Amino acid sequence: MTPEDLRFTEIEHKFLVDDQFDLAVFDTTLRDLGPEKTTSIQVRDRYYLTAGGQAGGFLIRHRFDPELHHLTLKAVGPDTEARSEINLDLGHHAGDQQAAVDAFLDRLGVEWRGTLQKDLRVWQFADIEVVHYCATTETRAVRCVEFEATHKPSLTDALDVVHRYERATGFDERDRSRLSLPQMLFPEIAVAFGD
Repeated sequence: MTPEDLRFTEIEHKFLVDDQFDLAVFDTTLRDLGPEKTTSIQVRDRYYLTAGGQAGGFLIRHRFDPELHHLTLKAVGPDTEARSEINLDLGHHAGDQQAAVDAFLDRLGVEWRGTLQKDLRVWQFADIEVVHYCATTETRAVRCVEFEATHKPSLTDALDVVHRYERATGFDERDRSRLSLPQMLFPEIAVAFGD
């Protein structure tokens, strides 16, 4: 696989943590590794399931926050380690285009939609993005740490980067989640994809 083959592939490991997780210690450990940038941000993600998405194994996500405005196709399957993710940048020039996205996707036959909020802490390195977040819906909440390779010359190289940061932060001893965030937070999505 070449980097060109991986440009539409998200390579990450996600770990569930509880509200006792020591974020201050985690932050110190990551800062000692020299991130290029750190941020805290609130994100709104709205997910859509269409008949085509259910048959094809994907969800559509609309994200609007102070940094990103994307419409994304995200594969859903039994493991999120390496999965398709195709982002269209909608830009901020027209503001939040939620109404237009809803109208556009309604024409494609939306069968389900759900919204979640995420409070994120992000540490960006040259080869990886590490994120801690609390994601909430009206009825559920989960806390996660994610390690997503951003430098992907090959799948093996990208996973080596992920493993290196997991070892550096002590996550190499933990069991990772293989489910996507919508599968965790929306039972109807887990059912739709047979989980």
